[in-house]
Amino acid sequence: MNGFLVRTLVTALGLLAAALLIPGIRISGVFTLLLAAALFGVVNAVVRPALSRLTLPLTGVQLLAALLLVNAAMLGLTALLLPGMQIHGVLAAVLGALVVTGVAYAASRYVGADGRIAAGTRGSATLPPRT
Repeated sequence: MNGFLVRTLVTALGLLAAALLIPGIRISGVFTLLLAAALFGVVNAVVRPALSRLTLPLTGVQLLAALLLVNAAMLGLTALLLPGMQIHGVLAAVLGALVVTGVAYAASRYVGADGRIAAGTRGSATLPPRT
């Protein structure tokens, strides 16, 4: 449960950054922000795997573009399900997905899967000393 709470707060931070940086995204209030973050997590857990499987035939840059569009669609679906959140246009959804993904990626460098602070442990390998 602790990990879910931390990931929800990180997502809320990403959504807040997207709402502040991108003119087409509006979130009305802190409660709506936290609810949007939790709902976005559920939508990503339930709908995103199926859409991601549909993008498997694509490779390279096309795959990255397809995954970005999937993330934008998940953000749009979250806004559709939540009355206090609005996204105006595909460009706003894509830019919002970029911001939320960037914040989540940056936070994943410092927060482990269980929600604990794990600075520098994710993605870093210890190399053996040179002789």
